Amino acid sequence: MSRKDSKGMFANVLGQLGNEVSLPIGQQKSSSPHLLKVAAGVRQIQERSDLADRLLKDAEHIVELDPSIIEPSSIVDRYDPAYDEIAIAEIAKSMQERGQIVPGLVRSIPGKDGIFQIVYGRRRLAAAKQLGIKFKAAVRELTDEQAVIIQGEENTAREDLSFIEKCSFALAQEVAGFKRDVICSSLSTNKSHVSEMVKIALAIPRDILLKIGAAPEIGRPRWIELAEAWESNREPKALADGILSQRAVVELPSRERFVAVMKVLSAKPNETNAIDKPRAAELRSKGMTIAKVSYAKSGVKLNFMKTVPAEFVDFLLDRIEGLHDDYLSQTSGKEKKARKQEN
Repeated sequence: MSRKDSKGMFANVLGQLGNEVSLPIGQQKSSSPHLLKVAAGVRQIQERSDLADRLLKDAEHIVELDPSIIEPSSIVDRYDPAYDEIAIAEIAKSMQERGQIVPGLVRSIPGKDGIFQIVYGRRRLAAAKQLGIKFKAAVRELTDEQAVIIQGEENTAREDLSFIEKCSFALAQEVAGFKRDVICSSLSTNKSHVSEMVKIALAIPRDILLKIGAAPEIGRPRWIELAEAWESNREPKALADGILSQRAVVELPSRERFVAVMKVLSAKPNETNAIDKPRAAELRSKGMTIAKVSYAKSGVKLNFMKTVPAEFVDFLLDRIEGLHDDYLSQTSGKEKKARKQEN
């Protein structure tokens, strides 16, 4: 749907609501709370659309800029992996074949002549840098508030940010000192939702969030569940760092890393400690304990009892190499037999 068509639809909806209000008392139809809420949302969208139209009208002509004079936004919205070579490869290929069709948006930086800041079009900018070509962009004079609203709206319109990235985006704006109404506009949501998003982003350390990744398949309910599990756990950071440092987990997709962290934080104490709990056994002969065996993460230990003669220990040491060879031969034989059965 074009901007013109959508604006006409919004005007029609608001017009119908306005007609109800203008009817004489007694003939007015009472609008449901849901309809009034929808109308408020429509008005908010229309106001943002009008702002975008004014900015477009005030925009200067499209220029070609050296990517090196364009600085990143001060408010990070995506996690770094979104900008790696794999993520921008498709855009770079398209730009190499057909050029940059859609321009980005930049704004000038006060006190820095000839230096600009990206508002949107980051991936196109990254592709231009990779290709070593100029970046096409409209240059506009924008306040910090206008820039962050347009940045957020452009991502929201394309549904480009995952839920946790939106949470981090909201927190970054909060830390930067933006008011809640600005944050709400940038994410096209209400204050209560923004408060919840900020709370989630604060509950889990950023380094853990970056290790998990954007997890685009994981929505609001699951992240709320993880934040609650984090707050109710005694050592969430140690557990999360431990699982996320394992190579097998690091190589998993972002969604699976989220699941791994959720699993370790949600496990009951007896489940998490079962693997780490040391085991013990005894070696007995003729009804007498001659040694104790303890199994732990650090390794297996064999402790002979004081009653065992030193000569027996020497006897065992002389034969330990042969016993180990017997073990290896037996193990190798079992493996060969298993492979034959599989074939």
